[in-house]
Amino acid sequence: MKPIRTTCAYCGVGCGIVATQTADRRATITGDKEHPANFGKLCSKGTHLGETIGLEGRLLHPMIGTRQVGWDEALDLVASRFAEIIAEQGPDSVAFYVSGQLLTEDYYVANKLMKGFIGSANIDTNSRLCMSSAVSAHVRAFGEDVVPCSYSDLDEADLIILVGSNTAWCHPVVWQQIEAARAARGTKLVVIDPRRTETADCADLHLAIAPDTDVCLFNGLMKEMRSTWRIDGRYVGEHVKVGPDFWQSLGSEDVAATCDISERQLQQFYDLFANNPKTVTLFSQGVNQSTSGTDKANAIINVHLATGRIGKPGTGPFSITGQPNAMGGREVGGLASMLAVHMGFSPEECDRAQRFWQSPTICTAPGLKAVDLFAAMAAGKIKAVWIMATNPAVSMPDANMGRIGLANCPFVVVSDCIADTDTGAYAQVRLPALGWGEKDGTVTNSERRISRQRGFLAAPGEAKADWWIISEVGRRMGWSREFDYPNAATIFREFAAQTGFENGGQRLLDISNAAEISDTEYEAMEPVQWGGASPFSAGRFATQNGRANLVAITYARRADNSRHYPLRLNTGRYRDQWHTMTRTGLSPKLSQHRREPLVEVHPDTMSRARLVEGGLALVETPHGKSIFRVLSSSGQRRSDLFVPIHWTDQTSGGGRAGLLPGQDRDPVSGQPGFKNTPAKIAPYVPEWTGFLVSRHRPVSPDCNYWTRIRSTHGWVMEFAIDGDPGPLTALLPEGDRAEMIDARRGIVRSAVINGGKLQAALFVSRHGGLPPREWLAAQLDDSSVSMVEILAGRPAQPAPDRGAIVCVCFDIGMTTIIDAIVAQTLTSVEAVGKAINAGTNCGSCRPAIAQLLALTEVNAHG
Repeated sequence: MKPIRTTCAYCGVGCGIVATQTADRRATITGDKEHPANFGKLCSKGTHLGETIGLEGRLLHPMIGTRQVGWDEALDLVASRFAEIIAEQGPDSVAFYVSGQLLTEDYYVANKLMKGFIGSANIDTNSRLCMSSAVSAHVRAFGEDVVPCSYSDLDEADLIILVGSNTAWCHPVVWQQIEAARAARGTKLVVIDPRRTETADCADLHLAIAPDTDVCLFNGLMKEMRSTWRIDGRYVGEHVKVGPDFWQSLGSEDVAATCDISERQLQQFYDLFANNPKTVTLFSQGVNQSTSGTDKANAIINVHLATGRIGKPGTGPFSITGQPNAMGGREVGGLASMLAVHMGFSPEECDRAQRFWQSPTICTAPGLKAVDLFAAMAAGKIKAVWIMATNPAVSMPDANMGRIGLANCPFVVVSDCIADTDTGAYAQVRLPALGWGEKDGTVTNSERRISRQRGFLAAPGEAKADWWIISEVGRRMGWSREFDYPNAATIFREFAAQTGFENGGQRLLDISNAAEISDTEYEAMEPVQWGGASPFSAGRFATQNGRANLVAITYARRADNSRHYPLRLNTGRYRDQWHTMTRTGLSPKLSQHRREPLVEVHPDTMSRARLVEGGLALVETPHGKSIFRVLSSSGQRRSDLFVPIHWTDQTSGGGRAGLLPGQDRDPVSGQPGFKNTPAKIAPYVPEWTGFLVSRHRPVSPDCNYWTRIRSTHGWVMEFAIDGDPGPLTALLPEGDRAEMIDARRGIVRSAVINGGKLQAALFVSRHGGLPPREWLAAQLDDSSVSMVEILAGRPAQPAPDRGAIVCVCFDIGMTTIIDAIVAQTLTSVEAVGKAINAGTNCGSCRPAIAQLLALTEVNAHG
């Protein structure tokens, strides 16, 4: 098969990929060495995309309820129900909830249909949950949602500050670029994060500030720069508007005490910033996912504007997006708080959009943002919602409230590539969409670079492109000509034309030079960065007076409900998983790094709460509760907990992080605060614990806690149960069964073998003492097995213990790495790579290898 250049399906780095189909639904994946976002590098998720393109779990046909139907019947129903509800209740009675997983062309058609033809701005996106505070901060400061930086700035900076970003895990290719810059030019690195992550472990300075004190820290930095004469008066005088009360707004807090760091650390941070004018401050979810996220971002931007560290190589405040096309959605108006192509809702802008679209109506005010949209559904105000390429029943804060909204909405449509999702369970209509590897269109990454995403797999079943599905509904609602798109290139040309329509240079987003490209040119389009490498290099901004704004920000301490909920809960991502695991959960390789949802707790907190390492704990907030496996972590602040966001009802009976955060949100952006929720924790001690290894996907058990994860040859399920464990044997398939039951010791072991091949094995214990899972899971291959060894849970000749998997790409465990370090006296990550390959492919595990090197050195010296 011919190699196809396309773009990665995951984070906003926007890495180029070369995919070569090797079989019906298989492909080899390599990095595109010519793509300027990654120059051939890939992280673990991108490297293993080829494991996620099978048809397992795919939605292949339109469904009305449980009935498979044809496209005409499904689309006619969607169009007629939306039209009826609009006619009876008005356009604001319907809504779209879309996703950064959509391509720009999909996003464009959805936004056009809702805002220009239905006439409501009730279209919001899951980007509201991850990057909307950065959008609001950019608009307040620059007059337009423009990211001022490029990845090339990381190569030229003398100081890189990471704020609320576990870059080594969440944007590993950017992390590799930072590592290279540090090696080449000695770039200093500051990490500002309440957690001591693998990213923070590598920093020259880690500031483990108290949650949500970022505004205080950066206001303090601004005051320090002013008091030490570091403000760039010339730049401010020529290019920045300073309000009369700005300097007074910075406050008088004791910064070190408020942020809970030492005076020495604070002064070290001030000195590093003062002495390194070429500074890039990269910020991500720890800034944005906050009830003060917009203020945090503006406090960062303020310091860069006041010191002239913007619009020059190696400088700038750099918001790095979480999803592959969050930026593309922002460009076309996918957020309820913007119109289209970076326009707002002034009468002039609304008139301009309506004339360009030649639409019968136009929305004239912002629509409902995500949390408000689902609240309106719960209240019965939204009568129909169309959810595209996202899973809000899992990802919304206070997820039970989101589910109430879905349950109360009379007509729910879901477009997705996956058949069974937590959200799809609420849908009256499910529409099969194309997945990655099948889609054709464009995406825009964090540095404003538009890249082609090209399909290399045939559309499975009756799956269709999202833009086609939306267009067909628009045509059936009476707008045949306006939604007559023969291909994605036609949509891109229209979008490009709209960016330049009556723009006059006011908005920096202008790709109208691409409005006339041919289909052939679109197919061959190379990555292009709108705005150039440094869009503010001329010192002109998209405000009426052409100046950037210093936004007055006053730090406000959050109320602390400490008596009932003395801890603070933080949520986030794991290195090898993505969102709700509908894609990464299909990969056996990616499933090995963290097999269960873990609550990370400081050892002192564990002792006070009487938690046990590897045991279970109940995490509770004012909004919900869920059970997690306990992991001791000295990188946690004593008052904080951390849990991952990925597990759903499809993969776990616990670990549901979405149940825990509340609906409190940023007053400007509407972005929920996922990072700082009052919480408490207590041990959960079940009567029985156990696990199952199975060749085939086991059903979900009826028990207090369970998780189900892929392994190389099948599945591994963990569970905890109170009461009689007997019903768990229903998890076993039919076949020849052998059992070992020791009632006195509380042990039940069962295995099913057919034709000498292991089909499944169940281990249950009242008092713990369960055998390791790895060897048993490996016996699910096609080799003949010994029933005696299976029931014993170990081979007659035990193999060396590799330890927990560190390097996913080469399947190398912690023990193997430590043994190599000690035996060969290895002293660097590079030396480990040369010796055993660990860390030499995607590089995502390099910080973990560095930790093992440091640990081994400490142990060697007593």
